[in-house]
Amino acid sequence: MRVVAGEMFDVAVDIRKSSPTFGQWLGEILSTENKKQMWVPKGFAHGFIVLSDAAEFLYKTIDYYAPAYERCIAWNDSTLNIQWLDDVMPSLSVKDAQGQTFIDVEHFA
Repeated sequence: MRVVAGEMFDVAVDIRKSSPTFGQWLGEILSTENKKQMWVPKGFAHGFIVLSDAAEFLYKTIDYYAPAYERCIAWNDSTLNIQWLDDVMPSLSVKDAQGQTFIDVEHFA
């Protein structure tokens, strides 16, 4: 992930059951100014929130988009306890509003 205009908070969650970091998350602010990038490997869930009025970002994938394999974890899941930035309330898509709990979502082996 790389932000080319604006700013966002990007989060990756390890959903690999066999991993020692299973269920842990990492978040980073990506912006045009800081020029940071974030790699989200296979076996990780990914989410973000736009912090600026608008944002444009680029990302690469390891394969073609396959909607049949897409899953959605609730942004405010209590098990993960992701520390989204304090005063930000997300505007959710219909799909994101129907996110499952971390416990109920399908995990990688």
